[in-house]
Amino acid sequence: MKQRDRLRIAMQKSGRLTEPALELLNRCGLSFRQSRDKLFCFGEGEPVDLLLVRDDDIPGLIAQGVCDLGIVGRNVLDEFRLTTGREAAPLVELRPLGFGRCRLSIAVPQELDYQGPQTLEGERIATSYPGLLGEWLRTHAVNAGVVTLSGSVEIAPKLGTADAICDLVQSGGTLVANQLREAEVLLESEAVLAGPLALPIDERGDMLELLLKRLDGVIQVRESRLLLLQTSRSSLEAITRLLPGGPQPTLLAVAGQPDQLMLQALCAGEVSWRQLEEIKKAGAREMYVLPVEKMLA
Repeated sequence: MKQRDRLRIAMQKSGRLTEPALELLNRCGLSFRQSRDKLFCFGEGEPVDLLLVRDDDIPGLIAQGVCDLGIVGRNVLDEFRLTTGREAAPLVELRPLGFGRCRLSIAVPQELDYQGPQTLEGERIATSYPGLLGEWLRTHAVNAGVVTLSGSVEIAPKLGTADAICDLVQSGGTLVANQLREAEVLLESEAVLAGPLALPIDERGDMLELLLKRLDGVIQVRESRLLLLQTSRSSLEAITRLLPGGPQPTLLAVAGQPDQLMLQALCAGEVSWRQLEEIKKAGAREMYVLPVEKMLA
């Protein structure tokens, strides 16, 4: 295969991961020009290109060396790793990306008295994830039939082709509509950045390291808030104990008021109204919670 000097990322052409993935890459300073067939996006500012494909094809394209990285659901990546032979290059999850969250669950008919994994002994379970389901069944020593389907898994019990299902769940509304209920969660999934175990050692490797640093910065600030407040020195210890997780706060003196301080804290995650109210009771005032646009450590 001809050596490439540009990093190539495979991602879903259309689906629930597409827009969040493009937004994330844009926030990392990457911009693209799409080809006429809308299957390839050429990176305009950095040597990073996108290949737009079906999500199920992404792990294979990385394993074959066609792409260096992929943005794909953890469920798809783990299924590929479990069902692909040793001849495929090993893949790893480089970063969780924090969007496209769902779970791979076993669901059973609502009327079934589910008492644990052994309830499924001898039953037929329909799924699009035979590798993940098979691993779970082996772990729990359950002898059940695996019915592999490519779609419409949730209607299998109604059709009489299965007694239960193993499928992705977000809100659970589809299960309720088909008289099913969640019984077991096999995997908590989200979009991840996947890549080969052995990363490139040429210019692509340098760009990959830069991309990972930018991703870390974007993801960290996306889930962070900057909290500003004023307080007296006597209340500082009580307020500090209530601050959401993050680095030690920065303290600034208030001009003309030696007993007063301005506190600045980077908080890991949202700051709720309840948290603000507790901090205020501890002696804080003039509190502001601000979004963080960019951060470079």
